[in-house]
Amino acid sequence: MNTTLDLAGLGIGPFNLSIAALLTEQPQTNAAFFDQKDNFNWHPGMLLPGVRMQTSYLKDLVTGVSPTNTYSFLNYLVKNRRFYQFLSAELTAVGRKEYADYLSWVSAQLPSVNFNHAIETVEYKNSAFQLTFSNGAQHTARNLCLGTGKQPYIPDSAKPHLGAHCFHAIDIAKRKLDFTGKSIAIIGGGQTGAEILETIMDKHWGMPRDVHWLSRRQNFEPLDESPFTNEFFTPQYVDTFFHQDEHTKDRVMHSQKLASDGISPDTLKSIYRKLYEFNIDSSIGFNLSMRPNREMFGLEKTGASYQISALNGLTQKAEVSQADIVILCTGFDFSLPQYLEPIKDRLNLDSKGRYTLGESFHVDWDGPKENRIYAVNAGRHSHGIAEPQMSLMCWRSARIINDLMGKEVFDLSQSLDMVEWVTENPPALGLVG
Repeated sequence: MNTTLDLAGLGIGPFNLSIAALLTEQPQTNAAFFDQKDNFNWHPGMLLPGVRMQTSYLKDLVTGVSPTNTYSFLNYLVKNRRFYQFLSAELTAVGRKEYADYLSWVSAQLPSVNFNHAIETVEYKNSAFQLTFSNGAQHTARNLCLGTGKQPYIPDSAKPHLGAHCFHAIDIAKRKLDFTGKSIAIIGGGQTGAEILETIMDKHWGMPRDVHWLSRRQNFEPLDESPFTNEFFTPQYVDTFFHQDEHTKDRVMHSQKLASDGISPDTLKSIYRKLYEFNIDSSIGFNLSMRPNREMFGLEKTGASYQISALNGLTQKAEVSQADIVILCTGFDFSLPQYLEPIKDRLNLDSKGRYTLGESFHVDWDGPKENRIYAVNAGRHSHGIAEPQMSLMCWRSARIINDLMGKEVFDLSQSLDMVEWVTENPPALGLVG
């Protein structure tokens, strides 16, 4: 058995990688991070040609709380000798492939990350967490940080049909696809669906016969990137949101959907222009049916193709379409990791089976306070729409580290409040008359 770790991170994605990078400034902390992968990769199955990030490159692993940290995106540019060319390119958004390379560059330099370690069980014994991995390794840790991610959401009607011609978009870039002469259905009207449609329009997988893009949203709606909407992605707002009741949180998050889950305006503009060109010159395109306000409620196999049943939200009538290939851009969903089964009964889960998180992203459980279980990308319901996004990634990491260390290692105070989210001691309302 190895020396007891101060912190064990399970899963090495951007969020735990951010914690690992910031912990290099705290050499007295004994931390290690584990992942089942052979090496670092970040959604390799979704790295389509030309796709770009929806957040600023300054919202990287470390800059927001420690701009002089070695593992900033700007230092990555300098070390790779393309800082000036990056500036000259005047990119409005960083390409996702370049950002993935940045993350891999960081991972390769951190001695605390360990790959080929698939976690099997987490137990609590002798005042510490006992970790058992599939390769036979065992580790003991005083604290955990859960970052093993969410699972692709598959609609019930699609589950029986998953395979080569009906699949979730999570791994589309790794598939060998040929859409030539085929009818394609894209289910889901978010950024992923838009990126896949644009890739199809560029004939990346050949020239299809026709494409149907179905979205349950009322239209193909843009991401709201306006300044006051971006205030939702500030520490001040997250702190305010956290202290509201569950009903208020659910109501507010629903109204904020397009602040985090809309389509990039540049992507929408590019699709619209190509659609216009297709209509002017049919020889360069294919039949493209844009169908917002349709919610799929049925999927059936009919011979070699699929029959898709959807409810038109405008007419409230059912519509049926056919497709040879169905691509599910239906997002991701939380599920409790199997490796937590030995301590599941000790976790305080809400009515939907989600973690109950404290302000510093620690899971409420019946164990000693000296043994914390932190969770990342698992608190949208408790901390708001910014929680699963990269916008406040390093701020959250710093908050976890401060809580872990029991002191203010990183100064997280903010001096500017552009919006007054709540009013202290508001005047009582009275009748005028």
